[in-house]
Formats: sequence, C-alpha cells, structure tokens
Amino acid sequence: MGWIIAIGIIVVLAFVYFSMYNGLVKYRNWVDEAWAQIDVQLKRRYDLIPNLVETVKGYAKHEQETLAKVVELRNQLGSKTSRQEQMEVNDQLSGALKNLFALREAYPDLKANENFKMLQEELTQTENKVAYSRQLYNNTVMKYNTKVESVPTNIIASVHNFEKRDMLEAREEERENVRVSF
Repeated sequence: MGWIIAIGIIVVLAFVYFSMYNGLVKYRNWVDEAWAQIDVQLKRRYDLIPNLVETVKGYAKHEQETLAKVVELRNQLGSKTSRQEQMEVNDQLSGALKNLFALREAYPDLKANENFKMLQEELTQTENKVAYSRQLYNNTVMKYNTKVESVPTNIIASVHNFEKRDMLEAREEERENVRVSF
C-alpha cells in the first residue's frame, strides 16, 4: 500500500512539474510571437517608406535633409540586432516621418496628391498597429515575467534558464510634457 501512495505522489509531483514547465514555455513563445508581430508591422513600414520618399521628392526638392534623415534611419534598421536597438531606431524613424508629413502643409500640391494621401494613410495605420503590437508585447512580457518570478515556477524557471524579458519603454523625450502654443 505504501508503494502505491509513493507512486501516486511521484505522479502528481511530475504532473505539477511538467504543467509549470509547459506554462513557462507557452508564455515564452507568446513573448516571441508578440515580438514577431511588432517585427511584421515594422517591416511593412520599412517597405512603405521608399514609396513615400519618392512621392515627396518630386514636390519638395529643397527638403533633402528631411528625406535624407528618413532614408538613413530606414537603412539603419537592417544593421541593428538587439530588440532595444531596433526599437530606438524605429522611434527615431517615427519622429522623422512626422517631419515628413509636416511638409504637406508647405506644399499644397503634395497635400492634394492621391498617392501621397494613400501612403500617408497606410503609414498612419501601420504606426497604430505598431503601437498596439508594443502594448501586446509588454502585456505578454509582464505575464511571462510574473511566471518566471512567482513561486514555485521560479524554481523551474531557474533550473531551465528561463530569464526575464525587458519591456519596451518610451524614450525620455517622449515622456516630456507636450507644449502647445497658439
């Protein structure tokens, strides 16, 4: 009878252990999938930028500095390997794109150009998708990190080298108060 109880306890403990391990694997995969969603939207934006730059070039010949900055940042994306570096360049690129969109006010013909309007709308939608994907990523990382740090899964996490992931954060200048003047 003692053997049956011992075997039963071992089976229950093994079930609990494997359940916790599988839970950690599931959350780690969700974090990777959430990052992949950000990557998909960034790739979409990366592909749209050359079309937008070409459209603007014809109207704003003396705005080469703004166009050059957008192209330079787009080209930097391929050389960044860490997630943090990629997000820093993408944040800078978002700022440069805002400057590019601001050019439409100075060029009425550009503002009326259907191709420019379409590209601007697609980029705006993509920026919204990137923002949503970042929120999803941070939410998923928070859940994963909670699993990695909580007892008793933290024991299994340390044994199997599950490590906390960093959340995406806003840059310092994005945290400053917005100044509006009329």
